Amino acid sequence: MGTSNLRGVLSFNFVNIRNFSIIAHIDHGKSTLADRLLEQTGTIDPRQMRAQVLDSLPLERERGITIKMAPVSMTYLLKAESYKLNLIDTPGHIDFSYEVSRALTAVEGAILLIDATKGVQAQTLSVLGLARKIGLAIIPVINKIDLPVARVEEAREEIMKLLNCPADDIVAVSAKTGAGVTELLETIIKRVPAPRLEPEIVPAAAARGLVFDFEYSPHRGLIVYLRLFDGAIKRGDQLIFAVAKERFIAHEVGTFRPDPRPSERLVSGEIGYIVTGVKSIGRAKVGETVLRVGATLPPFPGYVEPKPMVWASIYPTSQPARTEHGSARSGGDDFALLSQSLSRLRLTDAALSFEEESSGSLGRGFRCGFLGMLHLEIITERLRREFNLSLTVAAPSTSYEIVDEPTGRREIIYSPHRFPNDLKGRRVYEPWVKAQILTPPEYGSVLLKLFREHEARVLATELWGRDRTSFQITLPLRELMRRFFDELKSLTSGFASLAYEAAGLELADVVRLDVLVAEEPVLAFTRVAPRGRLEREAKEVVNRLAELLPRQLFTLKIQARADGRILASRSLTALKKDVTGYLYGGDITRKRKLWEKQKRGKKRLLERGTMTIPPAVFLKMVSGSGEK
Repeated sequence: MGTSNLRGVLSFNFVNIRNFSIIAHIDHGKSTLADRLLEQTGTIDPRQMRAQVLDSLPLERERGITIKMAPVSMTYLLKAESYKLNLIDTPGHIDFSYEVSRALTAVEGAILLIDATKGVQAQTLSVLGLARKIGLAIIPVINKIDLPVARVEEAREEIMKLLNCPADDIVAVSAKTGAGVTELLETIIKRVPAPRLEPEIVPAAAARGLVFDFEYSPHRGLIVYLRLFDGAIKRGDQLIFAVAKERFIAHEVGTFRPDPRPSERLVSGEIGYIVTGVKSIGRAKVGETVLRVGATLPPFPGYVEPKPMVWASIYPTSQPARTEHGSARSGGDDFALLSQSLSRLRLTDAALSFEEESSGSLGRGFRCGFLGMLHLEIITERLRREFNLSLTVAAPSTSYEIVDEPTGRREIIYSPHRFPNDLKGRRVYEPWVKAQILTPPEYGSVLLKLFREHEARVLATELWGRDRTSFQITLPLRELMRRFFDELKSLTSGFASLAYEAAGLELADVVRLDVLVAEEPVLAFTRVAPRGRLEREAKEVVNRLAELLPRQLFTLKIQARADGRILASRSLTALKKDVTGYLYGGDITRKRKLWEKQKRGKKRLLERGTMTIPPAVFLKMVSGSGEK
């Protein structure tokens, strides 16, 4: 097929394709709007329709948030002409911003969704900046106009100020009732540009696509989600991952409606999937370029590697477990299963990083990097649910850079239990973040107090719209992890919003804080705390553990230690058993003999008693200490 023929074959499909995404702050109605778009285009049978149809993970539906991006292809008829609309639904929480960035590189336009009751939020500004940097067409949309408390005109003014656009460019919708959705579909076709086709630089036999996500099937191997930028791919084509140099055959190609739907081929400008048959996990990664074998086109630059903000060590719990076949599984097998499970999750979550580490008391495990505390919670919960793993999750921490003053040698510490006890002759540096907070002005005074408590510095304040104030602050990343987000929401009755980015390293005055249970250090609970708040954090962790740990047959002592001294201590009283309950009447000396025997037994148990901490306690300690 010659180049001119290629232009003729692809022209109709290409011109009538619109690729777009929805970007919004969390809880602004993004998934609900996606539901209405699917209904209006007839993509899903009304009998199969349900809320949050693109949120496929059980955790997404339980928490009411989007965790994974989800592509879907819709067909819409406008003025007797058929258009293919490819939507990539994206998460709204800042911890999953890397998912958003990958989705935006595969589209030409973005719907900027604003809640009419809340207006522009901090996360909205952050994601908008990324969309503008990529050069996407922006369609501003005001949602929830049906609510009695909707402030449509105020939201419109904020958007006009933010985008410097006329009021007529803003579409008002109700994702709940469907009002305005037809107008929105027509606006997408009108204002989102069709994919660019440059066949003069693309050989007729060439094909090139960008991989933005993966799925793994034990039977069909890697399934790549890609945006095809050049040429066409059909079943049976011989393809290659340009960077990994792994060849494969396209066993199946298709699009999402929203379930995978096989098709004859994928053409340039489309978003779809390819079943590769590759069974080796790790052969390719997100950002790969798929080429037809023999093509001389250069690979795409891919994606910038995400930088973890939070670190936590994860270990398989050393206890017998049952596999899906009913046989017992050893601790060693648990480690292998954890390794395989993390690799599988890494395919669908490129922001997750991990590497093997070992600890004297915890055994072999993995040091894992996450984009935030919610990201950590979601990954550990998925490991538990989807792979039936019992886990020990160490206290989350950020990374610290320790400089030895005499030699100048630098060491990066990722795990709190590897943080040195003696810092004599050493300097410690920790990461800081730059954050933007939007809040109603009446909460300004309480937020200034919150900033002081979390060592934050205010860089600038300005009025935003009619009734909100913007704070630009910097603070240590460890403070952002220490319930800062929860306290921010609580103090502002849920009205404040937060977005942040890395801001380099600064000198830190921190100390290692160890936790002892039954007088034995539990490395999973070790943390790094600021010296000025050492005693308060020691009491908090001891009291928290005292609430979570089950009582034993012996008195259980819980302690926190730093700088060689005990800073806080609690004791859980032993469980009591009435050893004389079966007696009736008789001499009191008989009861006393039983009580003395019980006393001697408890004394022996206390001397050699050990505490096995349930996995649920580790997970609760993690979820109870960070950002939601």
